[in-house]
Amino acid sequence: MGKKILIVDDAAFMRMMIKDILTKNGYDVAGEAENGMRAIEKYRELLPDLVIMDITMPELDGIQAVKEIKKINYDSKIIMCSAMGQQAMVIESIQAGARDFIVKPFQADRVVEAVRKVLG
Repeated sequence: MGKKILIVDDAAFMRMMIKDILTKNGYDVAGEAENGMRAIEKYRELLPDLVIMDITMPELDGIQAVKEIKKINYDSKIIMCSAMGQQAMVIESIQAGARDFIVKPFQADRVVEAVRKVLG
């Protein structure tokens, strides 16, 4: 498929889970970041086709990071991740420019479905 994906989550275990799902489905994980600040740096460096980003992170949360990435590339494609019961944050992230969201704990088919939908 050759689509480059950047995974952003403060939990290494979550990044590993997402990476595993994506690579098994033929996607290329171009990089990982553990907070919003690193996500912006990595985005500039890698210019991925898609970013999968957690909402709640140290240093800079996912919503702020989405806003910054949108300044770099307005057409950037971002899928947000959130734990159950964070509907207000999900709405805020969509308003900030995210294209979709997936809820933790992840179901592999839902992750792949969101990625396919957003990448078209």
